[in-house]
Amino acid sequence: MKEKAREARHEQRIIGFVPTMGALHAGHLALVERARKECAPVYASIFLNPAQFGPHEDLSKYPRPLEADVEKLTAAKVDGLFLPEATEIYPRGYATYVHVEGLSERLEGKSRPGHFRGVATVVLKLLETVQPHFAYFGRKDAQQVRIIEQMVRDLNLDVEVVVCPIVREPDGLALSSRNTYLGAEERKAATVLYRGLEAARQEVAAGRRDSLELQRAMRKVLDSEPRASVNYAEIADAESFEPVVRVTRRSYALLAVHIGRTRLIDNMLIEPAGDELVATL
Repeated sequence: MKEKAREARHEQRIIGFVPTMGALHAGHLALVERARKECAPVYASIFLNPAQFGPHEDLSKYPRPLEADVEKLTAAKVDGLFLPEATEIYPRGYATYVHVEGLSERLEGKSRPGHFRGVATVVLKLLETVQPHFAYFGRKDAQQVRIIEQMVRDLNLDVEVVVCPIVREPDGLALSSRNTYLGAEERKAATVLYRGLEAARQEVAAGRRDSLELQRAMRKVLDSEPRASVNYAEIADAESFEPVVRVTRRSYALLAVHIGRTRLIDNMLIEPAGDELVATL
């Protein structure tokens, strides 16, 4: 992989990169499609990163349809697939990890201690190996993307992070590899995340700026679903991920909800547009 990257850079080609953990869906393929419009070559990776899973999380159950994933990436016309073994990324005696302070402690970081240390470490290693000019990530993992942006800036990495829109099912459910865990009734219940965010979007459209009002709108919808157990439903600054009292700058409405035993996340971006705010699901 490093040799291919060196060759492409020597030839002054623009390398695009889509890192994944496998179990690919249309959201991943949308990242590949965007990368192919802007770069050549485009590389993808599949690496199920053990360092970002806690001791009681779903690493052993995480879907691994490698053959189907390779077929999808082949059909999407990637120029190469980086498929390292865990022992290549974390060889015996491995002892170096990346921690982005502050951003890693809230929301997902609070709910999943050590998660973002594992994410930042593996993404740094992937970027160092693939040497892309542009790396493509989905906005569904908004806090993760913000942490990666901070790491890239702080460590002066020669790559631009490109954040792409959330891809959703027709009923609004954000695409996620974990959606495959949902039974039929749970799948119906899972739309409550989108409906909660939509309730907040309507509040924003009506001119509401108070974060508590937006949170109440989300919680009212979420609490109406008996299969849903809310981990958090917050309004946070899009840069610091600290809570905001009033939405006057770029912010996120962020949700983490258990549907049965499956933990799902989703978000809505709220941005100033002149004197108004625009909320994007």
